[in-house]
Amino acid sequence: MNRYERMSGEWKLKRMRKRIAAYCRVSTDREDQSNSFESQKRYFRRYIEQHPDWELFEVFADEGISGTNTKKRKEFNRMIACAQHGAFDLIVTKEISRFARNTLDSIYYTRELKKYGVGVIFMNDNINTLDPDAELRLTIMASIAQEESRKTSERVKWGQKRRMEQGVVFGRSMLGYDVRGGKMYINEEGAATVRRIFHKFVYEGKGTHVIARELREEGIHPMHGKEWQNTVILRVIRNEKYCGDLIQKKTYTPDFLSHEKKYNRGQEDFVILRDHHEPIVSRELFERANRILDAKSMSQEGKAKHSNRYPFSGKIKCGCCGSSYVARYKTRKDGSRYKAWRCLQAAKYGGAHIDTQGNRIGCSSASIRNEDAVHIMYLVCQSLGLYEKKIMDHLLCVVRCVIGMESQKADITRWETQLAGAQEKREKLLDLYLNNILDKDELITKRDFYDCEINRISELLESGSRQRDMAEQQEKLMQDIARAVQELLHGVAYEDEFYKRLLNKMVIYDRDTIGIYLNLLPNQWKYTAVKA
Repeated sequence: MNRYERMSGEWKLKRMRKRIAAYCRVSTDREDQSNSFESQKRYFRRYIEQHPDWELFEVFADEGISGTNTKKRKEFNRMIACAQHGAFDLIVTKEISRFARNTLDSIYYTRELKKYGVGVIFMNDNINTLDPDAELRLTIMASIAQEESRKTSERVKWGQKRRMEQGVVFGRSMLGYDVRGGKMYINEEGAATVRRIFHKFVYEGKGTHVIARELREEGIHPMHGKEWQNTVILRVIRNEKYCGDLIQKKTYTPDFLSHEKKYNRGQEDFVILRDHHEPIVSRELFERANRILDAKSMSQEGKAKHSNRYPFSGKIKCGCCGSSYVARYKTRKDGSRYKAWRCLQAAKYGGAHIDTQGNRIGCSSASIRNEDAVHIMYLVCQSLGLYEKKIMDHLLCVVRCVIGMESQKADITRWETQLAGAQEKREKLLDLYLNNILDKDELITKRDFYDCEINRISELLESGSRQRDMAEQQEKLMQDIARAVQELLHGVAYEDEFYKRLLNKMVIYDRDTIGIYLNLLPNQWKYTAVKA
């Protein structure tokens, strides 16, 4: 790199030294990696010092990070950011596999760096990305590195599975067990908590929410900084390790490049070992607890895991503490079950009271049966006939604002003309280039400009066409709306989805007074349902 400086009244050419960045990465699989890490830094410093017109800018080094993707390589990403701001002129690295084992990343980043005038020298591969044939050679070498990474991943997975089959535990310590050297050892303090959970659930008949609340109030803490919740209790009861069995490969990694784990739902074989280690609870107690859970799941028809499908989920609020209501199943005296809604604070902590730390927790608000909430919404819909004209006027206004845009037709005609003009101009570019009216750089620049313009106008046309189609269907939509309002005025009972969209929130003040807020009118519409 050269620059001109004024020296002794004359402009003279002065040689500038190239600023060189180095990148290195040390894999966690290498022994004595701290020494290797430092030795690589020294190696690059000595290598750069051998070139008189080079000067070291910085050594960027990621330690113990996989090369198959760049998301977690902080120093690599910082190096790219510095290159974008012109901080250095060249990057040196030992080999492609140290730079990136993902072919796509290798090509992408070297192209990006080249845009900023920054080349990359892969020393062992003898590639300089500023050379004309560099990308072809880089693609071949990067593909080889990526394939080697895939083979390594397969070998590691194969070795792990063989060790799992031999009984080696892959995982961390958990409540009741310490994992050391691939073996499980009972932790008596945690094991006592596990036994209490099973006893409360099976012999005392307490639910998971109640058990979680009692453990919180007793000051018992679960592992890994979590808080006792019903989901934590459920995981304890479902965990086969507590009866002495071991199931591994519950998660798997489908893509060796991303390293993202997914739950194994049959994509790969599980490794199942019965009576693998000393149990905390008997197999009989474990199976009995899980039979109870299975029975509860069947009685709830599988809806407990999908509460967001309920029309009132997140919409019923407590008028006392402001919390949301949550769905719970209760049992009548005749043994039948029904769904009810209860304040979350009441479900977690019980009635309003002062805890051992002097904090006021819980809530004493009333619960409401799901069938009562549905009936209230039915009555609200019947009463909407009193506001027929106001409702209809508002709905028609909203529809016209969304789909009634007559001026859109003129816009579509104008965009079609603009699109035809841009396409015609782009087609003429090659003739201008062949006739030496445009040079190569001008050809590329103008072609890119017209490509962007064509894409922009095409998107506008597509959007305008959709709106035009909607406008053409406006009369049919108006008829459908009028028919729906007529049904509503005559007290038609609607499905859950209708009530879900109609209701903004339902506020439970006490057993006799409930506030209903609707989304039907411009402002939230409030009803007060008073129990007779």
